[in-house]
Amino acid sequence: MSEPSVFQQILDPSNRHNPYPLYAKLRETPISMQQGGGFVVASYDLIRTLLADPRVSSDEQRMAQVTGQAVRGQEPDRHPGFLVLDPPKHDQLRYLTMKHFGPPCDPGRIEGLRPHVTRIVDDLINALRDKQQFDVVDDLAYPLPVTIICDLLGVPKEDEPLFSVWSNILVATLNPDPTVLTPEFLQQVVQAMTEIQAYMAELIAAHRANPGDDLLSAMITDHDPGAPMDEEDLISTSVLLLIAGHETTVNLITNGMLTLLRNPDVLDKLRHDPDLAVSVVEELLRFEPPVQFLPRTTTAPIPIAGIEIPGNVPMMLMTAAANRDPSRFADPERFDPWRPDNEHLGFGGGVHYCFGAPLARLEGQVALAEMARRLVNPRLVVDPPPYRVSPILRGPRHLEVAYDSIAD
Repeated sequence: MSEPSVFQQILDPSNRHNPYPLYAKLRETPISMQQGGGFVVASYDLIRTLLADPRVSSDEQRMAQVTGQAVRGQEPDRHPGFLVLDPPKHDQLRYLTMKHFGPPCDPGRIEGLRPHVTRIVDDLINALRDKQQFDVVDDLAYPLPVTIICDLLGVPKEDEPLFSVWSNILVATLNPDPTVLTPEFLQQVVQAMTEIQAYMAELIAAHRANPGDDLLSAMITDHDPGAPMDEEDLISTSVLLLIAGHETTVNLITNGMLTLLRNPDVLDKLRHDPDLAVSVVEELLRFEPPVQFLPRTTTAPIPIAGIEIPGNVPMMLMTAAANRDPSRFADPERFDPWRPDNEHLGFGGGVHYCFGAPLARLEGQVALAEMARRLVNPRLVVDPPPYRVSPILRGPRHLEVAYDSIAD
């Protein structure tokens, strides 16, 4: 049996706790062709160029055709969210959503949530007063963004627990390893997607009958040119916002606390200077990004770096490798919130730059600053912690932290 490629080793769950030495190996050959004809790209400059190239496609139907795999196990006639569509459909749906979400059309909406986010974080930390140990994931990093995205969408609070099961199944499909797509798992995926779409259809009907001041109601009642979305696009966009609106933020907060506890000098500085949270989060997005790489396909041949990537082939843009590219970042293996010119790829780039970036930044800043301020003598119980299965959305499944007490 031949030795697995570097990319195959990255997919191996046993390397999930520290894939960065493997990313360094990938950068030795910035563009490499994989068995089966796909390409892996690992350098900062090349990925920045490709993210802006219109010949690079995010369409999951195209990816399915090129790889011969099912579209994440779901029925082929479903309507995908705009995250996995190309222009012009992508641009239309993204605009009709973005105009109600925040910048640039409503620049104050996200920052206006800061007091609300702070109250939720404080309530979650207050609930830890009678304990000396907690799980960052289950007790804070998960409930915070789920509560916020449900509030924004107008999802009843009592329905929030429903999304944990659906989301865990659907996120597990973000794995390029075809061996995970067993018939049993694909059946679970279809069931989860069917259930979450049915739930959203009912919720849309309820908001259409009785609109509120939430994002879902705004999309339903929008009558500007091109609006409102049709029913299928409303459902797919709502599902996308609900899942994408919390999954990556869970990883951002959890990766952040893990990194701070491994760098106690930075944690101490953050404790005494909460404004440092802005640059801490930016460095986390470079150093331990929630999204490790981006699957793409080519629509036409692309000459780059002295080679030609053919048309209709899959590519993996290894943004986490690019974020530690020494040709772009000085001393890239060091966690340094004071790093100048930190133009990371933690939120991707091009037309698919992360829609929810302002909200993720806000939630990460508040959560990490408040944990730094209020947890007295926090320390890791297990290091490395257990990790989630997905190599793309990389983060601990649990992060147990002990502490002496909770400060006011």
